Amino acid sequence: MSPELYLSYPSAFIIGLLGSTHCLGMCGGISASLSMALPVGKGFRLRQSLMLLAFNSGRIASYALIAALVAVLSTTAADQWAQLATVLRSIAGLLLIVMGLSMGQWWQGIRYVERIGAPLWKHLSPITRRFLPVNHAGHALALGALWGWLPCGLVYSTLGWAALQPTVGSAALTMVFFGLGTLPSMLGTGYAASWISGLKSNKTFRKFTGILLIFFGLWTLPMLTMTSH
Repeated sequence: MSPELYLSYPSAFIIGLLGSTHCLGMCGGISASLSMALPVGKGFRLRQSLMLLAFNSGRIASYALIAALVAVLSTTAADQWAQLATVLRSIAGLLLIVMGLSMGQWWQGIRYVERIGAPLWKHLSPITRRFLPVNHAGHALALGALWGWLPCGLVYSTLGWAALQPTVGSAALTMVFFGLGTLPSMLGTGYAASWISGLKSNKTFRKFTGILLIFFGLWTLPMLTMTSH
């Protein structure tokens, strides 16, 4: 059975959930600032929830859009070059392995991968200032949509995986489920946030997550696919 059939939506959700410790470092600061900017008083929790949901909705929508764009390009090119599917599968597998090594704190080579998106983010980053401070949910939504383009190794790893999906829609939906998996760490407040922050420094959890991502990466590699037939 081909690896892409194993790339189910629940698996993408799990990768997002387990990779939440990485998300805290990349997006946790901006998410926390949304709450800090709100005046404490009656209805604070409701306003806080609306802001966070709007921000994360924009972020996840961007993930889906990026996946759709990549899928359009990859499927079009694959029709013209049959071997491209094998190349894409290899890249996706290697990205997951590199991300796993980073999560397990064995090697931080994912930083080199994240530099790929740096030129684009250099142009988008100044635009984010137009929506700061965030005064309403519309600003939070726009800010999240821009923040979704922030160079992130975990996003790139899952994006390479999503590009293997058979259709553009399934690729986009894979990233939606991945984004939903990151929500607990982004929405968590109080005890939940402290618990997730504790996981970030928990070596056992990070190594377990790293090993799991490496497993997904190895399973995605073409040579393992061929040996499984």
